[in-house]
Amino acid sequence: MGEKKEDREQLSSVEKMAATPKQGRHMYAMGCTMLASLATILLGYDIGVMSGAEKFIQKELHISDTQVEILIGSLSLYSLVGSFTAGFTSDWIGRRYTIVLAAAIFFAGALLMGFAMNYAFLMIGRFVTGVGVGYAAIIALTYNAEIAPASCRGFLTSFPEVFINVGILLGYISNYAFSHLRQSLGWRFMLGVGAIPSVFLAVGVLAMPESPRWLVMRGRLGDAKEVLEKTCDSPEEARLRLADIKRAAGIPEECDEDVVAVPKKNRDNRGAWRELLLRPRPSVRRVLIAAMGIHFFQQASGIDSVVLYSPRVFEAAGIKSDNAQLGMTVAVGFTKTLLILVATFFVDRVGRRPLLLGSFAGMIVSLAGLGIGLTAVGRHGDGGQSLQWAAALSISSTLAYVSFFSIGAGPITLVYSSEVFPLRLRALGAAIVAAVNRVTSGVIAMTFLSLSKAITLGGSFFLYSGIAAVAWVFFFTFLPETRGRTLEEMQELFGEQKQTAEPEKGKEDTTGVEMVNGGN
Repeated sequence: MGEKKEDREQLSSVEKMAATPKQGRHMYAMGCTMLASLATILLGYDIGVMSGAEKFIQKELHISDTQVEILIGSLSLYSLVGSFTAGFTSDWIGRRYTIVLAAAIFFAGALLMGFAMNYAFLMIGRFVTGVGVGYAAIIALTYNAEIAPASCRGFLTSFPEVFINVGILLGYISNYAFSHLRQSLGWRFMLGVGAIPSVFLAVGVLAMPESPRWLVMRGRLGDAKEVLEKTCDSPEEARLRLADIKRAAGIPEECDEDVVAVPKKNRDNRGAWRELLLRPRPSVRRVLIAAMGIHFFQQASGIDSVVLYSPRVFEAAGIKSDNAQLGMTVAVGFTKTLLILVATFFVDRVGRRPLLLGSFAGMIVSLAGLGIGLTAVGRHGDGGQSLQWAAALSISSTLAYVSFFSIGAGPITLVYSSEVFPLRLRALGAAIVAAVNRVTSGVIAMTFLSLSKAITLGGSFFLYSGIAAVAWVFFFTFLPETRGRTLEEMQELFGEQKQTAEPEKGKEDTTGVEMVNGGN
């Protein structure tokens, strides 16, 4: 009970510090998270550029719609290799050098796709690129959650989603810029120039510190303390966060050595999978379900169908010119990027739940509007030329959909899932939820053209609207608010309140931050 009282006092202290006006103390943490988030530009660029390049690739290589679906959707499945490997790699060589590895892999993949002479060669480049973006998505998420202070963690951990959208916008702009080149060169330039951001990323990483949580897990307390003093709101918060991390890592709080030996069981991930999947405690199970659910519904509500196939959606709405279609995709990318920038300033002020629920409510309505518009255009038979209201509804609903997605479903998914896992399970938990995200994304991307042929294009968006409605109910009933909580306090939020008694001697505590030591 004494330990719980101390934890509550620490929570009160952190909340008071979070409520205190800051005088530019977040700039260092912001710089670190921005550099790490550059990794997700790679993912965004590849998503955006392929939406326009696929039409030119299909014309030159004479591939079918099924092959186009596989080409576009396979990236998400290939990224599983990078996502699962990143969890182990980041625990082994550190968060920072894992970002360098991600940049190198993506650089190679972009060049392979740019020089591809046939479909098989293009798929090889797609696989390499997928591994790289899998690494990038995981490590940016993990690093930002571990470097950000509690008072602005939502703002800083939403940066990866912001940079994904910046990457998508750059991909759309690349499509428009290179579409005027000869067909055989245009799409190769679109894909090949994706190697450029990876070079800036690899260089920029040299200015980043290592994650304080990884440093503590490696016994480098002096280095961790130095990083925390630069990124926290005050020396007192730095001390409390270091004490929390040490306690979670099994290091005595009174230990003040710069380098210590960490108990092997706290450096070994062999028991983490068992604790997450085979024998999870109630609080861990709820964390896992919440994190997996938010990632699943983010993708299952159809965002990739709009982002990856937006030229086809606009063509169905009545826009026939290739240049006009690509111009409209730039408008989509600009809207997504602008709205997600706005959302980052409200995630710590409004909270996760209100933004998420409001976002999905808007998505339900806009997806239904898109379904109505496309259905009306499709049934009229003249491509929307005489149904201006239906074409206008389709276009406005598309922009509304990406807007509502960007104010909640986009940034909150990364923010929420990055902050709820306990320290010892964080990297592996991030790998699992990223796998759910990528598999769902891959299924949506690889079935959209076939689905639209089976139930019509409008029917597809009605289906996504229904899925978004189910998601709203799940979020309302299952997800607690996490705003203002430190990472080490999350398990108390998700755990059973009756588990408050002090553990018996020789037994492990199963509540609070101590639960991260439960593996072997």
